[in-house]
Amino acid sequence: MPPLLNPALRDFWKQRARNRVLHGGRASSKSHDAAGKVIDIAVNCRVRVLCVRQFQNKIADSIYTLLKTKIEAFGYENLFKITDNSIICLTSKSEFMFYGLARNITEIKSLEGIDILLSEESHLLTQEQWDILEPTIRKESSECWLLFNARFSTDFVWKRFVVNPPKNTIIRHINYDENPFLSKTMHDIIETAKTEDLERYTHIYLGHPLSDDDESVIKRSWIIAAIDAHIKLKIDICGSKRIGFDVADSGDDECATVSAHGSLINVINKWRAKEDELLQSCTKVWTQAHQEESMIFYDAIGVGASCGSKFNEINEIRQANIKHRKFFAGGSPESPDAFYAGTSVKNRDFFANIKSQKWWLVAKRLENTYNAVTHGQAFRDDEMIFIDSKVSYLEQLTEELSTPKKSFDSAGRVMIESKKDLKKRGIMSPNIADAFIMAMLVSTDRPEQVKPKQTYNPHAHSWQS
Repeated sequence: MPPLLNPALRDFWKQRARNRVLHGGRASSKSHDAAGKVIDIAVNCRVRVLCVRQFQNKIADSIYTLLKTKIEAFGYENLFKITDNSIICLTSKSEFMFYGLARNITEIKSLEGIDILLSEESHLLTQEQWDILEPTIRKESSECWLLFNARFSTDFVWKRFVVNPPKNTIIRHINYDENPFLSKTMHDIIETAKTEDLERYTHIYLGHPLSDDDESVIKRSWIIAAIDAHIKLKIDICGSKRIGFDVADSGDDECATVSAHGSLINVINKWRAKEDELLQSCTKVWTQAHQEESMIFYDAIGVGASCGSKFNEINEIRQANIKHRKFFAGGSPESPDAFYAGTSVKNRDFFANIKSQKWWLVAKRLENTYNAVTHGQAFRDDEMIFIDSKVSYLEQLTEELSTPKKSFDSAGRVMIESKKDLKKRGIMSPNIADAFIMAMLVSTDRPEQVKPKQTYNPHAHSWQS
């Protein structure tokens, strides 16, 4: 074992396992040790190593730089050929490949002969991605290395590999206090953090997961509580049927639709489509709306501006009348002169735009669902939102809805983190979440349900009209 590896992890690397899970707090040496260990393996035997992370806009975003550092630290410079996008061992013929999961998952699916999957920031892995990755790493005696700092207790990786790990999995929780290479400066920073905010210190430096992100508009716990809440609360689903349609802008963006029946989200779809394929996408959505007897709410900004004319064209050809309505995210709040939620502040003074208003209202309905399920509080069914557990992309929906953070404009009005700001954080456009919001675009000043509204009675454990 090279002397520059952490001796505290010696036994972790000695054991044989299909899955190696290395998690804990910041400054614990996880990434450094994994990088050093895999370089040591690559020098001594021929391996193909697939290095992945959720978002990789450039090679420098990956573990590539750290691998180079370890090669130099071990004095192996003459043993490796390092190019701008690959690392190859000249003696053993080992090779390293680098991919971003969010944009290359389909390409990864076709890879062969992988010996080691080295996954950084694995807390961002989704169930859908793992369902593709796991069978891709199918070579005899191949291994999956998952490295992460715990984020939320509801994250897929935490639940799958820490709370209820599969067979042939070894797990190691390691923190800064086991890192022999920690500088005094970093140690002092950590100790200061401990005295200033114990909860933050526990999460960041001791690797304890959070249940929620308080800066998010919609909390993950609210979304989780909404899953099959209509069954738990024995509610009879009724009301209008709607489809929210988020149109792909360009590049790697995707189209997405979310279907709702009353307060229940029951269908989620997504697909790739270029700008010149708008008619095909509109036809797909129109057909779905016709089958579900739904109305369509669509994003009318940019490419989506012409969706209305496409729907009208299809209506005329098919001699049908599928109703559709535009949604301008940057438009003025709905009912601008009405007071928000019993306050003395008007909607136009509370919200920066209609997007903020609709996200805020959806958040409130999901919070109500959480309180109904968890605390037995009483709400009308149209004051809540339910999500069918059978929908596709449930993990992605949860991730996208709980990611945008709340902020305020110069006038103190509520704003929702924009796609541009999300991109700065390396987060893809929340297409499914935006479609989800549009599926709930029901005006607050007109009746939504076609049956009498129901209120949950926590004492009788039943719904009453």
